[in-house]
Amino acid sequence: MSAISAVVILGLARQGKALARFFASRGWRVTVSDARSEAALRPALAELAEFPVHYVLGEHPLSLLDDCDLLCLSGGVPAEAPLVQAARRRGIPVSNDAQEFLRRCPAPVLGITGSAGKTTTTALVGAMVREAGFTTWVGGNIGHPLINDLPAIAPEDRVVQELSSFQLEIMETSPPVAGVLNITPNHLDRHGTMAAYIAAKAQIVAHQRPDDVAVLSYDEPNARALAARTAAQVRYFSGERAVEHGAFLRGAELVLRRAGHEETVCSRAAIRLRGYHNVLNVLAASTLADALGVPVAATRRAITAFTGVEHRLEEVRRRQGVLWINDSIATAPERVLAALDSFEEPLILLAGGRDKDLPWGKFARRVVERVRVLILFGEAQPLIEEHVRPVWEASVTPGALEELICAETLERAVAEAARGARPGEVVLLSPGGTSFDAFRDFVARGERFRALVGEL
Repeated sequence: MSAISAVVILGLARQGKALARFFASRGWRVTVSDARSEAALRPALAELAEFPVHYVLGEHPLSLLDDCDLLCLSGGVPAEAPLVQAARRRGIPVSNDAQEFLRRCPAPVLGITGSAGKTTTTALVGAMVREAGFTTWVGGNIGHPLINDLPAIAPEDRVVQELSSFQLEIMETSPPVAGVLNITPNHLDRHGTMAAYIAAKAQIVAHQRPDDVAVLSYDEPNARALAARTAAQVRYFSGERAVEHGAFLRGAELVLRRAGHEETVCSRAAIRLRGYHNVLNVLAASTLADALGVPVAATRRAITAFTGVEHRLEEVRRRQGVLWINDSIATAPERVLAALDSFEEPLILLAGGRDKDLPWGKFARRVVERVRVLILFGEAQPLIEEHVRPVWEASVTPGALEELICAETLERAVAEAARGARPGEVVLLSPGGTSFDAFRDFVARGERFRALVGEL
């Protein structure tokens, strides 16, 4: 890698900006290409004004590859893009910020992926490692490109890195400790098939060595099957059975077992996060932290202090006896199901956004059984209604669903919910679709929801 001196970066989003800073500050010749116009990119260009970066905007011409030793992609750029395929044909290496960081990081790195729960688990593992006294760096897909921190990371530090399928699909490097929480349908609009999506996720363990550690869900078949794709030592976590090496739920206690020795991590009641899916996240985090050398006492302290991450079943407000919950991170129907199972109260569900070519059948059946009022908004509104209404109308036995409202926008959805909510109910924003039909990302959508609820 040291002989490479010219890099082309596709996409000037968060990861692209981090890559441009990193390479430009080290004297590389940096070219950034983005399909958007200069006017649309003005804030990003201003951020990089101090660096000698060359820009090619509005297109990705093949001439970019004429003086290119390395092609790096931002997360939004698909591996099937014509320029990427042309680079591969020319033998030009293709990489991204996550891989470039892993190749250079002097400290042990723990990587986490999954279709759901990875941000909560990443944040919790970070808290556990800090509780053990390590200087800890947390980032990656969670929102902060770790390559920004590389100059400050010392060998004795610890790093916890969240990795998405978009990042993993082109990676040829795996972290020494890797966790796969689950692999359920997600991002099929990007990957095309479930097999391709699983193959992307598998990269987190595919390049591990025999002294590395892979932590896999025993309960989720696609994650468990990755044991056959890694050379690493495999540890499991499970909510359903005792595993030989890892963490599991035994009655009301979370137990960690290794080399025949067992320790109680904590009671289930000590977890301050709602839902069984978060019990699994805590089991995964406990196994991962143990693989990084964190004592159980530190793990326990972190669990009992951890209250969650923004936009993930986040309590926004209790107003007139109604609890408002922000779960904007739920960008797949599967995530909504986990959210629904986290509450016993009657529910008003706000769902919509942009579909990712994912199945909605199970969502429709569960909504009819569990939700009192379904309020749809955004681009996916007619698609979701198309799935839910026939199930509702064909239901032989009475379910929970009393009303289906099409509100078009998030603003109108919140207004409808406020109008119809009863004391003792929960209004849950758990969209099931991405935010890109109306917002920059799920964070912007969640912040807008919080603001709307605060104004009621």
